[in-house]
Amino acid sequence: MHTPGDGAALEQSVEEIEFLVRSAHRVGVLAALSEEPCDRAELCEATEASSPTMGRVLADFEERGWVVRDGRIYELTRLGEFVAEELVEFCKSMATERKLRDVWRWLPSEMSRFDVELFEDAVVSYPGPGYPSQPLERIAELVGGTESLRGFGATVVKSNNLEAAFTRILNGMEAEYVYDPAVFEAVYSWNPELVTEATALENCTHLVHDSLPDGDRCGLVILDERVAICCHDGPVGALRAVVDTDSPAAREWADSVYQQVRNDARLVEDPESFLSLDRPT
Repeated sequence: MHTPGDGAALEQSVEEIEFLVRSAHRVGVLAALSEEPCDRAELCEATEASSPTMGRVLADFEERGWVVRDGRIYELTRLGEFVAEELVEFCKSMATERKLRDVWRWLPSEMSRFDVELFEDAVVSYPGPGYPSQPLERIAELVGGTESLRGFGATVVKSNNLEAAFTRILNGMEAEYVYDPAVFEAVYSWNPELVTEATALENCTHLVHDSLPDGDRCGLVILDERVAICCHDGPVGALRAVVDTDSPAAREWADSVYQQVRNDARLVEDPESFLSLDRPT
């Protein structure tokens, strides 16, 4: 609901935001003082501002009632703490937005309770100039460094990555994965003997789900230490990016989503027999 004067209040708010963000030194001072009180020299060191610049910043903040001085030491007022907290959170949000800007179209839209904030500290592996294989290499690195793997979604049908993953399974890695039917058939066609051998092991469980959430845009992988969103085009499409994090909140979310998917999946005990029965006649 709008009230008279909202436009003027909004304009004043924008002016204050512009005042802050026009200077990295102002942002830096608020961030530093939100950690602990500091003297001017410490603030200059933390922000790489000159002493005259720091004097102007502190004078502006004192005028606004955001900081007070006790001798040589500056500290935030309650009002200053409020501004600093909101500004730091906004800066973190914008840093997350910038990090995920190139991959947003592949992020989950159907997986329940997905929130961008879960991946604010994520590593984003996205092809860049002269480095088109970065996502594939990140997947290989993550799989090579874990003793357990759970997940669902598209598997990149690249022989090197599949061979590395199945070799890890044969060597004891705990693996439980839910496939789209077309993806599982593609994986089986790659090496029927190896897939059958792995499926028979106690440490390997393959399942199939006919309607994976976000099946045409991404999959989810849960490792020992990290959670990864694997971005792709279509159910058997090329890997476009990998977004992975060690956030406990992201793991809790991923565990919940994976369990929902796993509950509705069908177990594959013998791949050849399963595919024969599963193919439409």
